[in-house]
Amino acid sequence: MISAEASPERRGRFHRSLPAYCVWAIFVLFCAIPAFAQTPDLIPRKALFSSPEYAAVTISPDGRLLAYLAPSAEGVANVWVENLSTHEKKMITHAGHRGIPGYVWAYDNARILYFSDENGDEDFHLYSASLNADVVRDLTPFQGIQAQVLLRSPARPDEILIGMNLRDRRLFDMYRVNLNTGATVLDTRNPGDVIGWTADSDLVIRAATAFTDKLDTVVRVRDSQKAPWRDLLAIPFEQAPFLGQVNGGTIVVGFSKDGKRLTVGSSKGSPTTRLVEFDTTTGRELRVLASDPRADMWQEFATRFIVLSDPKGGRIRAVAFNYMKPEWRALDPGTANDFKYLASLQKGVFAVNSQDLTGTRWTVVFFSDVAPSSFYLYDRKAHKAKLLFRENRTLEKYTLAEMKPLEIPSRDGFKLVSYLTLPPGSSGKKLPLVLLVHGGPWARDEWGFDPVIQWLANRGYAVLAVNYRASTINVPYMNAGNNRIGTGTDDDLTDAVRWAVREGIADPKRIAIMGGSFGGYSTLRGLTLHPDLYACGVDVVGPSDMATLMNSIPDYWKPVKKRWLRRIGDVTADAALNEKISPLFHAAEIRAPLLIGHGLHDPRVKVEQSVKIAETIRKNGGAVTLIVYSDEGHGFERPENQLDFNGRVEEFLHGCLGGRFEPWEKIPGSTGETK
Repeated sequence: MISAEASPERRGRFHRSLPAYCVWAIFVLFCAIPAFAQTPDLIPRKALFSSPEYAAVTISPDGRLLAYLAPSAEGVANVWVENLSTHEKKMITHAGHRGIPGYVWAYDNARILYFSDENGDEDFHLYSASLNADVVRDLTPFQGIQAQVLLRSPARPDEILIGMNLRDRRLFDMYRVNLNTGATVLDTRNPGDVIGWTADSDLVIRAATAFTDKLDTVVRVRDSQKAPWRDLLAIPFEQAPFLGQVNGGTIVVGFSKDGKRLTVGSSKGSPTTRLVEFDTTTGRELRVLASDPRADMWQEFATRFIVLSDPKGGRIRAVAFNYMKPEWRALDPGTANDFKYLASLQKGVFAVNSQDLTGTRWTVVFFSDVAPSSFYLYDRKAHKAKLLFRENRTLEKYTLAEMKPLEIPSRDGFKLVSYLTLPPGSSGKKLPLVLLVHGGPWARDEWGFDPVIQWLANRGYAVLAVNYRASTINVPYMNAGNNRIGTGTDDDLTDAVRWAVREGIADPKRIAIMGGSFGGYSTLRGLTLHPDLYACGVDVVGPSDMATLMNSIPDYWKPVKKRWLRRIGDVTADAALNEKISPLFHAAEIRAPLLIGHGLHDPRVKVEQSVKIAETIRKNGGAVTLIVYSDEGHGFERPENQLDFNGRVEEFLHGCLGGRFEPWEKIPGSTGETK
C-alpha cells in the first residue's frame, strides 16, 4: 500500500493479513490424526516467522551492486548492499525496532529509498539511505502527514516525485524532491478525485487515475506540465477493476518513450482486465496487447499491474494473468526465449525483480508452494542465470506441504477458486480443518509458499483458503459480492467448509476459522451465524461494527469510501443493514472459544472494535481472549510480536482442536498484553 514499487516476491503474498501490505503472520497447529504414515518434524515457529535470510533482491541501475533485505545482528530486517565484483557486503540502514518492509534504488546508484512508519500508524515517511556516507535522511519530515507513491526516472537521477497529503490532509498532491538538497516543491495539485499518478520518461506527470462522483474510474492525460487535463478513458463502476489504494492505485501501466501512446489495464467492455494501448492525442484504442478470458492481470496489492517493461524505453515485454496461478504472456520473441530458459531453472512461478538500465541483467525471484523464494541473477546476453540466495535455508531440512488449486461450487453454482493444503504424510481424510480467510474483501488468495499455511499443515491441519465472491479474480467475480458482503461471502465460506466435510477431508467436529482484517470480520461473522460449525476462531484486527469502521477510517480514504459503501451497502445510513451484518450485534451467539489480536495504533480498524466485542462476549458468558500490541497497527509487523501471537494461537488451537504444538513462551521484546 505504501510503495509504487514493492518487491515482486512480496506481491500478493500478504492479502490474507490486511489489505495493507504488512505481514500479519498468524498461526497454526496439528491435531490427533489417526492416519499419519510418517509424522514430519515439528518446524519451529522461529524458523517460519523470523526475518528472512534474504528478501527483495535487486540490482542497481548501473549493474554493479546488489541490494537485499536481511537481518541485522539484532534480527531486524534492514537493507544490505553487495558489490558484485568484490562481494563486499554492507548494511546501509539501521532500523532497530520495526524492520524495513521494502525499498527501491535511486537512479543515481548512490541511494536506497524506503518507506517507514511509527508503530503501525501508517503515517509513512520516505527515507533515503546513502551507500557511501552512512547517512539516513527523512525526505518528508513533516508532522502528521503520510507519504505515498514514489515515481522515478533514469532521465532525472537526482529527483523523485512523492505523494503527500501536506496541503490538505484529505488529498495527496505530488511533490518534486531533490535528492541532493532535500528541497521539496509542489509539482502537481490534486483536484480532489485523483488516486494515482503516472509520469512519462522525463519524470513529468502526464496521466492520472481518478474516482469520480459517479463512481467511474477515469484515466486523464495531458500533453505537458502546463497543458490542461482531458479524459482519455472512463470505465463505469460495474466494469472497473478494483483499486484499493488512495494515492497510488492506478490502472495506467505507462507511456511509450515518445509519450504518444499510453498502456492501460482496462476492463471496459470486458470481464477481465486486458493490457490495452491508447493514442494519447485522440484517445483511440490502438490495440489489445494481451488478455486472458478467465482472469485479471496479476496485481500488486490491488494497486497496480505487474508487467515487465524495457527499463528506458517503456516498451512492455511481458504481462502476467492470475487465475489459479500467475501465467506470463511474452510480447516479443526475445523475451519469450528468456522466459523459456528461466522456466527451466526450477519448478514454480517467477517474476523479474529488477533490471539494470541496459536491460541485460535481471534479478529474478522464483515462487513455489513447497519452498521459500529463490533469487537468481540472469545475464540476458549470455543467456545464463546464477543462483544468488534462498530466502530461508533453515526450512530446507523440513518436509513442506503442497498447495492444490481447485474450484469449489457454491450453493448457487458460483465457482470458488480455492487452495487446499494437506499435512504431509497424512491420509487426507477426517482431518482437523482450518478455514483461512483472506482480507480485503477485495483482494485474493494466491498459489505459492505461505508460512502461515505451512505452519498449519505441519501441525497436522488441512488448510482451506477460499476466494469467496468479491475476491479480485475478475470483474464479474468481484461484482458478485456487491451488496452481499457478510451474507454471500459467508455463504461461500460455509459452502467450502461443507464441501470439505462431504469429501471426507474435514472432521466436522474439528473445524476452526481464522483470518485478518476482513478475514477477522469473517471469523466473527462465521461464529455468530454458525455456532455449531466452528469449534473455535481466531480474529486479527477484524471489524465488529461496519458502520463504526466506515465512520472512523482516515479522511484521505474518502475517494474509496463511496465505492466501498456501494459494494457493502450504506451501513452508515442504514442502521438495520449495519445491525444485520455487524458481528457486534450478534455477539451473544458466539459460543465457541475466540482469540483476538489487535494493534494499538491501527488506523483502519480501531482497537476499540475488538475491545467492544470482547466485552460483550464476556458479559454473555462466552470465552474470549484479547491480546493488544502497543507498537503495532493493522497487523503484526515485528517478528517478536508475530512469534508471540503465533505461540498463543498454537496453544489456543491445541486446546480446542487437539493437535501437536510448540509451547508458547514469552518472547523478549514483544509488547503483547492480555486485555
